[in-house]
Amino acid sequence: MSAGRNEVSSLSSGEAGERIAALTHEIAEHDARYHGEDAPTISDADYDDLRAQLRKLEEAFPDLVEPDSPSKKVGSAPAGRFPKIAHRIPMLSLDNAFSDEDVAEFVGRVKRFLKISPDAPLAFTAEPKIDGLSLALRYEDGKLVHAVTRGDGAVGEDVTANARTISDIPDTLSGSSVPEVVEVRGEVYLGKQDFAALNARMEAEGKPTYVNPRNTAAGSLRQLDAAITAERPLRYFAYAWGDMSEVPRDGQLAMVELLAEWDFATNPLATRLETVEALIDHYRKIEEQRAALDYDIDGVVYKVDNLALQRRLGFVSRSPRWAIAHKFPAEIATSVLEAIEIQIGRTGALSPVARLTPITVGGVVVSNATLHNEDYIAGIGSDGQPIREGRDLRVGDTVSIYRAGDVIPKVLDVDLSKRPDGSEPFVFPETCPACDSAAVRDVNEKTGKLDSVRRCTGGLICPVQAIEKLKHFVSRNAFDIDGFGEKQAEAFHEWGLVTNPAEIFTLQQRDGKEGHPALVERDGYGETSVSRLFSAIDARRTIALHRFIYALGIRHIGEGNAKLLARHYGTIEALMQAAQDARGFADAAWDDLTDIDGIGETAARALVQFFEEPHNRSVVDELLASVTVEPVEQAASDSPVAGKTLVFTGSLEQMTRDEAKAMAERLGAKVSGSVSGKTDLVVAGPGAGSKLKKAAELGVETLDEDGWFKLVGRG
Repeated sequence: MSAGRNEVSSLSSGEAGERIAALTHEIAEHDARYHGEDAPTISDADYDDLRAQLRKLEEAFPDLVEPDSPSKKVGSAPAGRFPKIAHRIPMLSLDNAFSDEDVAEFVGRVKRFLKISPDAPLAFTAEPKIDGLSLALRYEDGKLVHAVTRGDGAVGEDVTANARTISDIPDTLSGSSVPEVVEVRGEVYLGKQDFAALNARMEAEGKPTYVNPRNTAAGSLRQLDAAITAERPLRYFAYAWGDMSEVPRDGQLAMVELLAEWDFATNPLATRLETVEALIDHYRKIEEQRAALDYDIDGVVYKVDNLALQRRLGFVSRSPRWAIAHKFPAEIATSVLEAIEIQIGRTGALSPVARLTPITVGGVVVSNATLHNEDYIAGIGSDGQPIREGRDLRVGDTVSIYRAGDVIPKVLDVDLSKRPDGSEPFVFPETCPACDSAAVRDVNEKTGKLDSVRRCTGGLICPVQAIEKLKHFVSRNAFDIDGFGEKQAEAFHEWGLVTNPAEIFTLQQRDGKEGHPALVERDGYGETSVSRLFSAIDARRTIALHRFIYALGIRHIGEGNAKLLARHYGTIEALMQAAQDARGFADAAWDDLTDIDGIGETAARALVQFFEEPHNRSVVDELLASVTVEPVEQAASDSPVAGKTLVFTGSLEQMTRDEAKAMAERLGAKVSGSVSGKTDLVVAGPGAGSKLKKAAELGVETLDEDGWFKLVGRG
């Protein structure tokens, strides 16, 4: 649920910082899955809601905005499989409009910025928003030299060889007025009919079918073998430009028409309009045609047509002021709820899943949908108020399904007129289906309300949690053991060979013993593969502290928090001792833990509770008997700020906040996110607000950036 204005205003600075950190981490993970892995796990609508929550919090607490906030970023870093190319002009994303009122506000905002009368006409282009993969094409002297994906907006991947296989992308530009340097931007996509034919072929060959056209197009373009890309019928719509030695025409639509003259495919539904009413009317017409189009779209893009006005309007953070995407609402279809099943996640969360009579929604066959949690099934919102007019969901119900952003299906509503006689309310289990341990809903200490998620208390004795924790432990950003992935984690657990992470490192000495056949005797394993596996395990017997912390799978401790904890405590022993000393949640050790910049109370409490559990400590102790955890390199101890607690606030001009923080830590200082009686020094840039005021009240020394550099001998 979005953070409402009243809810945001009631937050303390510490609570807001904690929520911003959590949202930042979650958005970054989704960016990586969508832009870097072409495998989104959240709908566009839910993703947009996360960004809206972050934006509201940052507007209310501007001193908490970090330089690397997702609100200032586009996409995610390139995945590393292709050479990297920097965009000479960043490839930014667009702000979104979700209602007619949002469109009217956008037009009004543009006119106010340009000091144009509200009643004066202003021309905009309106064009369908293609749901594909953004691609920039650079031509020099009319010849294609590079094709680069969006990447993180600043740097993308060089997929030139693959792009040359797409028939809509010319190798040589033809026509008049071709500048010396031309960068064309557009969208790679897969037509609906071509997608259906591809899946039919895959099914006939007994191979897995693809989920949706967007991900298939993205995966096809990013194949390491261009011959595979050539087998996929990819298409390309050109709609914009980047770096140009000259821009031959003065209007957005006129430039798109020029792209067509240069032999690019452009969208025939693009048009030029002058009023809000005309924009919305065109949006409605395109929405009506959506199902009949042979390509997926998820909205309509409006752009100020006059290029001189575009230059005047400029950009804000990650998007242009002169353009906006008017998103379509989710597509809806009807199906029958055949069963409700409970799945168990790594953290013990019991997640209900709807099993549906298969139905096509947005061109994809849907047979499963998320049901969120037990309150959602009962028809109760996260605010405790009824949803769906208080109607619950029952097996046998006829339900409406939507795929917001054409990604994750969700159950929207139930048709009570079609409810079968004798149906019973669904009873959510209070014990874990996998291990029969109690499944409980914790009480949120801040709000006094029950958490929405019910969790198994079985921990590592729960087989499902144990398997998921093993998968996490060997994942890429944790121990990353070559040849020991998710399939091996499932198999070894099923065979009884590895039931917890520590047993990975004793696998070789136990091989063929304890009543288990040797690995070489099992299907899929030979002497060479077994030898390689054991060597890969041995290669991970020494590991960096932050990777070790992350691998433990502690709730609320992701990669970012793991790095913060590692940097602060330096050794695994110091971290474990700190967690033990902070068990009272109210003493000096607790204050030291929660004073770490970026570590909120929720994450701190989860860390303490993890090490408080005897079976967790036992597994960690077993791990430490087999694994060497490298300490973090010690910071300088002879600097003028060694041992002091610092706070950076305001808009730093000579360094980013991360650079400042890293510098301070190298010099032996601790960096905190809030000013308190323990703060020794505040470094304030322009725009510093509440933190600077509090420092004055507490008599804490303050410096500007020049003073900081002079203090540490860098001036």
